[in-house]
Amino acid sequence: MRNTVRQELVARQLDEQIGTLFPVGQQLRVLDVGVGQGTQAMRLARIGHEVTGLESDPAMLAAVRGALEGEPRFVRERFRLVQGDGRDTGAHFLPGAFDVVLCHGVLMYVPEPEPMLAGLTRVLAPGGLLSLVVRNADALALRPGLAGDWAGALAAFDSPDYTNRLGLTARADRCQDLVTTLAGIGAPVREWYGVRLFSDGAADGTVPPTADELAALLAAEERAGRTDPYRTVAALLHLCGVRQ
Repeated sequence: MRNTVRQELVARQLDEQIGTLFPVGQQLRVLDVGVGQGTQAMRLARIGHEVTGLESDPAMLAAVRGALEGEPRFVRERFRLVQGDGRDTGAHFLPGAFDVVLCHGVLMYVPEPEPMLAGLTRVLAPGGLLSLVVRNADALALRPGLAGDWAGALAAFDSPDYTNRLGLTARADRCQDLVTTLAGIGAPVREWYGVRLFSDGAADGTVPPTADELAALLAAEERAGRTDPYRTVAALLHLCGVRQ
């Protein structure tokens, strides 16, 4: 359920930003850095955009290729996969090559995000959209705290490092730090959202909600993600910057 909520909210927010930045019907050049399972990338290809997925993990690349085999031909023809690291976009792509760059769930594995963000901005065309989804450092204490893990909650106040549900060591970001960084590299934030506040503590194996329950949950999550102070303590942040 957590992933369903995340992907649906990010899709709505991304479509909103694309709709305000680009003419209706324009075919956009999209780069998805760390494409993972390809959820957003394939969704954008289905609606007509040219998508490039950049991924360093061979297993992930194989999974996306397998998923693409089940897609219609017109989706496969406008979807390209490249093996490579998101920190080396300059080695793979020319400056200004893309209208939209997605970097979702990647920065938490990068010790120093600034060089990578500068590289992503470089491959964006002027007026292009940079979409970042990151773990929220200002909310790290909530998950262990609500689970009764008081030692974990106290530790989360003092460090942006954490262990995610996959058992991997990761790093969270603070919204204001990213706002400052993106302004400094020429892609100032035009809007940001919180993602997954009420459903973040859902346990693995939770009984899926009914369609009506899911619709109500998404409505509440979407409202919280746009409203202070709720969005400031969402598990994830979605920041949208525009290349100057």
